[in-house]
Amino acid sequence: MEEKTAKKTKKASFFKGLKAEFKKITWPNKQSLAKQTVATLIISVFLGVVIKIIDWIIQYGVEFIVK
Repeated sequence: MEEKTAKKTKKASFFKGLKAEFKKITWPNKQSLAKQTVATLIISVFLGVVIKIIDWIIQYGVEFIVK
């Protein structure tokens, strides 16, 4: 019986702590969120292009060596 009470107490304190931590979160405003989203998209596209260029170079190099 005591084990069940201890488990319930641990769960309750865990969720109280979780709730307290969520109250500490500061969410970004819409303008900041939009800027960060655009920056993330631009960087992602840029890195994708760079990776594709490197892939073409390596592919060309391998084909040159094999032929």
